[in-house]
Amino acid sequence: MSVEFNDRGKYFTDIISKVAISAIIQTTTHRIEGAIHVRLDGRVKDELDRPEPFLAVTDAKIIGPDGSVVDQAEFITVARSQIVWVIPGDDTAYSGEK
Repeated sequence: MSVEFNDRGKYFTDIISKVAISAIIQTTTHRIEGAIHVRLDGRVKDELDRPEPFLAVTDAKIIGPDGSVVDQAEFITVARSQIVWVIPGDDTAYSGEK
């Protein structure tokens, strides 16, 4: 990791700071409850509009059509092409509690 400072004391780094936002994601076949990670001072919409083919989700619960928990994972990636809708929680840091 490199950190550089300018003459005003502002620092620059290779690491992108993000905050975890709780969200419910509906895919074409399942619902996923977990946290998506949004850049500081960014919006969930901005994260969804990124050109990468996958969206990272942490502390994920995958819920089947019958409402049962199919699987759980600390980290999954969801193909953006399979996302139907997203309901973000409030814009505070994700606590992992439901």
